[in-house]
Amino acid sequence: MSSTKIINSCTVGKTEMCCFEELTDRELAMVEDNVVELEFEKGETICKQGAFASHIIVLDEGLAKIYKEGGNDTLILKILPAVNIIGLNTLFEGNNVFQYSAMAYLKSKVRMIEINAFKHLINTNAKFAAKIISLLSENTVITYGRFFCLTKKQAYGRFADILLCLSQRIYKANDFPLQLSRKELAELACMSVESITRILTKFKDDGLIKVGSDHIEILDAERLNMISQNG
Repeated sequence: MSSTKIINSCTVGKTEMCCFEELTDRELAMVEDNVVELEFEKGETICKQGAFASHIIVLDEGLAKIYKEGGNDTLILKILPAVNIIGLNTLFEGNNVFQYSAMAYLKSKVRMIEINAFKHLINTNAKFAAKIISLLSENTVITYGRFFCLTKKQAYGRFADILLCLSQRIYKANDFPLQLSRKELAELACMSVESITRILTKFKDDGLIKVGSDHIEILDAERLNMISQNG
């Protein structure tokens, strides 16, 4: 049996959310009647784990982290670029609270769609519902990859994942701005800031990356992929 090798267990989905393309003009008008637009500054909470879920959140601009909280600990499930949906897991029967928290990594703009209006679209538009199922399925795959990365890969493999994720899935360029702090990068990779700094220096010395004061450039994506796979 042949198999497809996963390049890396990136925390970000490959495709942008496109389910709203399936709506009719009348359905789009209904969404507009049930939406509130908000802006969040870097570090502000977009939604809180355990809070009542009155809306589904569409991240139109910016970058957010999705994370679980427990006591004094947190675990980042994934990082979410625009355009994507936050809160789809509030839709299952019998649930009315957010199962995770979301925080803005960068200044972000969102649309808050009233949850009953969103459920109505799922119940009445099969193509829209199919796209939502696809998004939920991709989220599941991402989460599985994330857990495998954190539990089975060593530090170098985990951080190679993060760099490839930023390059290929968020900025879509080998040379991208360094908008996350060392602390935020360490949080993503479940490592200390000291470990992140040491690995950045190692990758730089080995010719894998170029690190500036405000940007990182991937010089050898193939070798980073190998580190990610063998991590």
